[in-house]
Amino acid sequence: MIDLDTQDLAKVGVRLHTSKGTMVAGFRPDVAPGHVRNFIQLSQSGFYDGVAFHRVIKNFMIQGGCPNTKPGASGIPGTGGPGHKVHAEFNDLPHERGVLSMARAQDPNSAGSQFFVVHGDHDRVGFLDRQYTVFGKLVEGLDVLDEIANVDCEFGDGRERSRPTERIEIRSAEVFVADRDLLGEDEAAAGEPEAAAIDVSKSGEGDGADEVVTADSEEGEEVT
Repeated sequence: MIDLDTQDLAKVGVRLHTSKGTMVAGFRPDVAPGHVRNFIQLSQSGFYDGVAFHRVIKNFMIQGGCPNTKPGASGIPGTGGPGHKVHAEFNDLPHERGVLSMARAQDPNSAGSQFFVVHGDHDRVGFLDRQYTVFGKLVEGLDVLDEIANVDCEFGDGRERSRPTERIEIRSAEVFVADRDLLGEDEAAAGEPEAAAIDVSKSGEGDGADEVVTADSEEGEEVT
């Protein structure tokens, strides 16, 4: 397990092994240290293993990280969390294709475990800037993001067609350490650097609430 107190988190990445393929994320601890540490800690603990992407909107984003989406879990998808909150770290990084940003409820300091990966270009999703905390970006797996974003969806609560008709699961979140910063100036062309193998520990689920904000969701964290 990585010692987050001594490791340069700019060199840490997470491979999200999903039922549609693998997406690899790098992080920006320089602008969102609390969110980066939280995401890596949850990944190391096994919190994300078995959760589903419960909210998918093509050309906008895919959202996951709710423990209520694990097989056999109770509770409404989109309203679960790890039992703690992360204070907002709004920054100047733009919401653009491949970006990882944290879902939250109406309280800016209510992020927990739910996150979203931006599918749309900035001209479509730029209104999210400085409203949600950008903390990372995909360095590999944009094709997987596209495949997830293009699944058939149905109306879940009558407001939007965003509930996937098939289960899209994060089977495991694998933490690794690379030999350089994952999100440098050449991040778009660099791809995934060579990494040392890291054992990922498994632990129990959390509780609480995490989703992207909606008008009637004070518990969940949802992206409008």
